[in-house]
Amino acid sequence: MDREEKVLIIAEAGVNYNGDIELAKKMVKVAAQAGADIVKFQTGIPENVISKYAEKADYQKKNTADADGEESQLEMARKLMLPWSVYPELINYCKEQNIQFLSTPFDIPSATYLHELGMTQWKIPSGEITNLPFLRHVAGYGQPIFLSTGMSTLEEVAVAMSVLQASGVGKITLLQCNTDYPTAYEDANIRAMLSLKEKFKVSVGYSDHTMGLEVPVAAVALGATVIEKHFTLDRGMQGPDQVASMEPDELKQMVQAIRNVEKALGTGEKVPSKAESKNIAIARKSIVAAKAIKCGEVYTEDNLACKRPGTGISPMEWDEVIGKRANRDYEEDELIER
Repeated sequence: MDREEKVLIIAEAGVNYNGDIELAKKMVKVAAQAGADIVKFQTGIPENVISKYAEKADYQKKNTADADGEESQLEMARKLMLPWSVYPELINYCKEQNIQFLSTPFDIPSATYLHELGMTQWKIPSGEITNLPFLRHVAGYGQPIFLSTGMSTLEEVAVAMSVLQASGVGKITLLQCNTDYPTAYEDANIRAMLSLKEKFKVSVGYSDHTMGLEVPVAAVALGATVIEKHFTLDRGMQGPDQVASMEPDELKQMVQAIRNVEKALGTGEKVPSKAESKNIAIARKSIVAAKAIKCGEVYTEDNLACKRPGTGISPMEWDEVIGKRANRDYEEDELIER
């Protein structure tokens, strides 16, 4: 990555607004105030995405009020999605808050609608990586795609990449991801991001569902160009993803930590920084008189020493100085001159 480019931080609202446009707008404002680059939502027609027979994932059962499992995944999704009619309002509000709008489509009609609204980059979720018609459709826009790779093998990613590239996709960024909410640290596998980069020679990033900020910050240190992180207004709210999401203050802390790490990574060129250059003369040493030396006296290891400051002859020239004769009288601790 060219570190002159900022890491792209996607604040994932997901469906944590529970189908409420006012909550969604509050999330937009929180993401903007935290310093995120993009606030992302999820768009889908529940009946197009989920069959009536599909069960909830274990984490969805655990993280909603439906612990007995009576509510279907379809019924849950119907409660969470925003109606299409409010999207223009939401997009305009993002513009007012000076943050980019993005939404993940989960079906072709939703992708078509988002395209009509002017969306120019795309996030394909992990669950659609094996959906050939969907991949072809989104890639056909010829625009940049962030492809999450949760639940996937390297071979499955390769097949999806081939489909996208054959269908006219723009730039692809692959996101390492684990789809368990929340993801255990031992399952995060940040290094898989490096395997994706090596195999496919594309930009990589991390879509994170762990608790805390350690994993996304570590991913940036390893070369992530994109970080996606779920957030919520309050983890105590109802919803399948709330418990694995950052609260507003935590999101702000993560953004700041990423920006700090970006600066700390530097250029990779091993040279003194401008700020530390002034310390060279102070912290390094020079060859000095260990005791009084008379003019013409031979320099030896007994009458020379290495002491601060570093404004005289470098101790790296020790062997060249030993055996020469003093060009004048020196008092103890005086810098030896050439």
